[in-house]
Amino acid sequence: MRLDQALELVMHPATSEGEEESDEYSTDEDSDSDSDSGSELDPDIPGSSSDSDTDENPVDPDSEMISKSGQVWKSTNDETTYYIPASRGVPAGPTRYAISRISDILSSFDLFITPDVITLLVSMTNLNGRRKLDDWKDVDAIEIRAYIGLLILAGVYRSKGESTESLWDKCNGRPIFRATMSHKRFKLINSTIRFDDKLTRPSRIKQDKLAPFRTLWEMWLHRLPLLFNPGKDVCVDEQLVGFRGRCHFRQYLPNKPAKYGIKIWITADVTTSYAWKCQIYTGKQAGCRAEVGQGKRVVLEMTEDLPGVTVTCDNFFTSFSLAEDLLKKKIAMVGTIRKNKPELPLKLLTQSGRPSLSSVFAFTKTISAVSYIPRRGKNVVLLSSKHREPTVNDDEKQKAVMITDYNRCKGAVDHLDWACVKYSCKRMTARWPQVLFFNMIDMSCFNSYVLFVAVEPTWNAAKTHRRRMYIEELGKSLVSQEVRRRTRIPRTRSSAAMVEEMQSPSAAAPADPAPDCNPGLGPSAVKRGMCKLCKEKRSKVDARCIKCGNYTCKEHKITCCQHCWKN
Repeated sequence: MRLDQALELVMHPATSEGEEESDEYSTDEDSDSDSDSGSELDPDIPGSSSDSDTDENPVDPDSEMISKSGQVWKSTNDETTYYIPASRGVPAGPTRYAISRISDILSSFDLFITPDVITLLVSMTNLNGRRKLDDWKDVDAIEIRAYIGLLILAGVYRSKGESTESLWDKCNGRPIFRATMSHKRFKLINSTIRFDDKLTRPSRIKQDKLAPFRTLWEMWLHRLPLLFNPGKDVCVDEQLVGFRGRCHFRQYLPNKPAKYGIKIWITADVTTSYAWKCQIYTGKQAGCRAEVGQGKRVVLEMTEDLPGVTVTCDNFFTSFSLAEDLLKKKIAMVGTIRKNKPELPLKLLTQSGRPSLSSVFAFTKTISAVSYIPRRGKNVVLLSSKHREPTVNDDEKQKAVMITDYNRCKGAVDHLDWACVKYSCKRMTARWPQVLFFNMIDMSCFNSYVLFVAVEPTWNAAKTHRRRMYIEELGKSLVSQEVRRRTRIPRTRSSAAMVEEMQSPSAAAPADPAPDCNPGLGPSAVKRGMCKLCKEKRSKVDARCIKCGNYTCKEHKITCCQHCWKN
């Protein structure tokens, strides 16, 4: 024992044996630290006051895993509830009702645009036409179906932005348009078509902003879940139908290509992108406050009657409370979440000190979360009630399994939107109900294609463009009845030959080309000549007699029916 220590014992005798021994084996540094008041803040010094405080009030090593709202998260998934999706009890794909009614391409489309829909279009269009025009000629179901068929053909030929004058042009247009109906008649139907009674609309629109289109929309919407059973993964997202005209519920979404338009919530099957349920967003009611928790409300409504599935959504919809409410309905959820949510712990939001391609997991009893750093300054946070393991893929990006599952399922609605726009039948119009009608036709074409290829998987299976082939065949099937019953033969030779071919008994056989037609110039390049029956005021015409092939003017042209043509 050193001298200074001995003197210290004499000046301050020990009160107990234990204290004496501790002082005997303590170092100078320990003595100095005991006298220092700042030693209470140093937890590494044994015997300091901070040790006693720690024993009485232990500090949780996962204190960063407590969110602002008080939600406690753990870094491991011990003692957590595992979610196992229940079987829905129905096979994914077309329902028995749809399978029993699909025999060809047209029958699959008729499952969506039903005879009741056509009847509504015919009655409302004739009602509006009689009010607007004194010499209005009523349309019937065949003519309305032909009008829809021409819209579809214009879309499949990528002519949605092309003027109708160009489509019906003698030289540059396609013969099927002139063979189906005149340009004047098409424009008249397109400007007159309506979906409700305009005189009763003011009383209905006070309660329902969608009143001009509501009846037709509900008739079509009822058919979607009736014809298809989605698989185990569905996606809820928004679709923006481009429109810049006057509409009380028009939306502005800068991240969409159209930017301005009508917003539709859609539930789509991940495997096929089939639109299973749709809901038009009409904005808040007049005099009401903005809706709180809109994303949660939309997902709960769009996933009704879908127990046992996993729904994927983006950060507009995802929330902690939504995941819990969906679990009560036996529905799992995977989605990105905004980082300002109070249920998230601080550890998932911190980026400092974390390398790129690193992942941090957090778990509650039912919910899992992951924070992934794809690159410096970027943090992606996902919430999931399906994944319960901190599993990371062994690849270059080192993404968590829940992130790869989200990337696989998030684009179902986007793919549906892309498919509808690619062959869209949309025409320029200033009326928003007609814009929704065009979009309804586009989605019906896509959904009917999904049903048809599921029932007939071998149909043109080797073709890479068989959806285009399907839409083109559908458009021709819709206009065929109108072409067959047409009495006024078109003037152009190519369109007249098409009418003749479809009205002949052997409609499947190809028509013989005109004797003076130049095949190198295309079907619309027809020569002109003098009428053989005119003696005075002769002028060149392009119409010909469909029997002898001689040029015929309007005065000497005779139109006959198919029966007379046979005789």
